[in-house]
Amino acid sequence: MPFRTCYSYAMIDTSFAHRIAMRSLLPSFGVGMAQEVKIGMLVPLSGSVQSWGLPGYQGCQIWEDWLNRAGGLLLQGRRYPVRVLARDCGDDPDMALALARDLVWQEQVSLLMLLGGDYVAHLRDLLNESRVLASTLLPSDLSPDTRYLIAPSEVHPVYNVTGVDWVARNYPQVHRIALCSQRDGFGLPSLATYRAAFAASGHQICKEVQYPPDTTDVGAIVQPMLDQSPDLLCWCTSYTPMVHAMTEYAHAQGYRGTILSCTMDQYDQLVARTSVSFMEGTIFQFPDFDDPALTEKAFFFNQPHCFYAEYQERFPGSWSAVSWEYVAILDIWHAAVEKVGALNAAAVLAAMKQMGQVDHPFGPAAWWGEDVFGISHALVGDWPVVRLEDGKARIVEFGSVQGWLDQHGALLEAEMRNLGQLWHQKLATPNVPHSLHPRVPDRAE
Repeated sequence: MPFRTCYSYAMIDTSFAHRIAMRSLLPSFGVGMAQEVKIGMLVPLSGSVQSWGLPGYQGCQIWEDWLNRAGGLLLQGRRYPVRVLARDCGDDPDMALALARDLVWQEQVSLLMLLGGDYVAHLRDLLNESRVLASTLLPSDLSPDTRYLIAPSEVHPVYNVTGVDWVARNYPQVHRIALCSQRDGFGLPSLATYRAAFAASGHQICKEVQYPPDTTDVGAIVQPMLDQSPDLLCWCTSYTPMVHAMTEYAHAQGYRGTILSCTMDQYDQLVARTSVSFMEGTIFQFPDFDDPALTEKAFFFNQPHCFYAEYQERFPGSWSAVSWEYVAILDIWHAAVEKVGALNAAAVLAAMKQMGQVDHPFGPAAWWGEDVFGISHALVGDWPVVRLEDGKARIVEFGSVQGWLDQHGALLEAEMRNLGQLWHQKLATPNVPHSLHPRVPDRAE
């Protein structure tokens, strides 16, 4: 079914993504102006972490097409076409900085979208000097000395507390936890969050493994965890190839407990390589958008199924945790731009912060983060808990991140401090940026 047929009812209290899909059915006037509004993306488009970059760019291509068919960006009564310019940040922080300079100074992008991680510290001076509005999927990148960096879509890794909380209430057989994480800008904040969440839920951590982000020795990570006879293996926010390799290793060693992971991209491949029964009950945080639970959910797409259907048609087999997240950023940014009638970063950011209730990807959200990140530039709302059921991802709950923080925020702050992940700690002892492209690990035989 073409995605447009999903949009057949009145545009009352709908999101921007819904409105532009409706407008694409109508004649457009004042389109075709020579001047473009450019949006930059500095994300991994190749390599081991491409599943957190390339699918996001593909989702943005759909958004760009929808908007331009609807007439373009409305600024002070005139419409302008938009163009999303994506650059592969690769594994070299110096190259990432050079590409960012080109996007900011040469292309003059109005918004720079980043995946986030250790390399963002390498861009701090550029972001401050240019005063370009930039976004990240990692709130742990935030600090009060980078005033125009925001995290309006994904609040990684804070939302992972919802998965742990659900396990505590629904898996009474789970007591002993073994977890692992790579030592980098993705892994350490995630490890701190899972530590805090398991402390809040009363679980026992029987083994913790921290590993270099470029390791290929899966057995050296997983076997010490298995040796402790855990009820649950937690992969934290390991990169997709490592998640697959560690899961397959656990299967090959006869593990029969539960698996918890932030992401489980291309889980269908894991089901095929292990078994439906082995993967049954695996918990992670990112749904497919054909999930029945999204049908009635207040959502930045009123019809997420339609976006998912078009994405699968245009980019089959590439859906990942980030396929929709950059689009969510664009949605919020566009609403602010049209509200203020300008592209100026300060004005757009002020509009974002003053819009009152902001629609986060899964409903209403509020700006948060000062205690941990030094600045309230992260949008926090509900987040889905996803479970594999008969080989298919299904949402089992929308957990309240803010509700957990209200009760246990001090635990999160303490664990972030223990791992040196508070904003002032990272400024005092900046890390040398790690590669975003860890080597592909050896698979279990």
